[in-house]
Amino acid sequence: MLGVIVSEIALSVLVYDLTGSPLLSALTFALGFLPYVLGGTLLAGVADRFPARRVLVVCDLVCAGCVALMVVPGTGIGGLLALRCCVAVVAPVFAGTRMATLADVLGGGDLFVLGRSLLRIVAQSALLVGYGLGGLLLAVVAPRHALLITVSTFLGSAALLRLGTRRRPARSRGTGAVPGDSASGARLLLADRRIRLQLLLFWVPAMFCVVPEALAAPYADALGAGSAGLGLLMCALPVGTVLGELYAGARLRPAVRERIALPLVCLTLLPYLGYVLRPGLAVSLLLLLLAGAGSAYTLGLDQRFVRAVPEELRGRAMTVLSAGLMTVQGAGMALAGVAAEAFGVRATVAGAGALGAVCCCALAVAYRATESRDGADRHMTGR
Repeated sequence: MLGVIVSEIALSVLVYDLTGSPLLSALTFALGFLPYVLGGTLLAGVADRFPARRVLVVCDLVCAGCVALMVVPGTGIGGLLALRCCVAVVAPVFAGTRMATLADVLGGGDLFVLGRSLLRIVAQSALLVGYGLGGLLLAVVAPRHALLITVSTFLGSAALLRLGTRRRPARSRGTGAVPGDSASGARLLLADRRIRLQLLLFWVPAMFCVVPEALAAPYADALGAGSAGLGLLMCALPVGTVLGELYAGARLRPAVRERIALPLVCLTLLPYLGYVLRPGLAVSLLLLLLAGAGSAYTLGLDQRFVRAVPEELRGRAMTVLSAGLMTVQGAGMALAGVAAEAFGVRATVAGAGALGAVCCCALAVAYRATESRDGADRHMTGR
């Protein structure tokens, strides 16, 4: 994770150095999100068809090879962006296989939920450390040399996975081509109304949640907060997320986490409405911390999701979940920029809070109705 973050920063700077184009520099970040849907749709079957350790190691080696080619001095802009896309296509396969394997190791109960939470905490911490580390590295080394560090992190990850985990058999024996198997698995998952609503309950809040991060630079400029204020605004949401997950994982029982998940989904975006009051830096940071802490709803949703998905589809389900999360976040960032051009930064963040809360409430009501209907059907069948 550290390597990916450092590579994103280094590659963005490298593209800008080569072209002088802010658009192409920003495009390197966008390409980190958009190909996720391609990998999640066409390659999801890999997570179930092959032994997990092999899939994870191969994904790391492919990413290491792609980044190593970026370092080659003759690689042009088109090549750099194409290699960035390759890394992004592989990423959801790695993430989905890792999450499915976590359920194999820890089971489908509370240990899995806590393990998933710990991985998210690690991811948010890596985000905080990675941005700081990337900035320091680029102050002392060239972008291509910083990319070499990313190659070593991918190789180190591959070695840890190969030597530090045991071999587990594949979950299913797929037939036919991987893209077809992946697409059929995705169709099976999306055909189940309960699983479909659970996926949307993960995706929709994430799409609206990223709006303040996408607009942090112009917002810090409007506040006159400078680069220090920008850094604080970028850190507030991840810090709130870590604090919320730590509290929910350590202090709340599994039944309580599951019971509060849907109400918390409805509330997590409401702090963004405070942007209407034109808050200063301190209050803005508090609002972002509260919104980040609200993302603890994911622990309760994880419990429901792993229970609903058949084991033979678990790898594909986790890959689709990861791909969707990254895709909607990329779309959310793009739409935030468009909206801010038309309505301004504060109005866009507040609007994201209002519209996102309405969407989340509608999904929560629909999911509750589905749960009640399924419970009634099971009761009738039992009788």
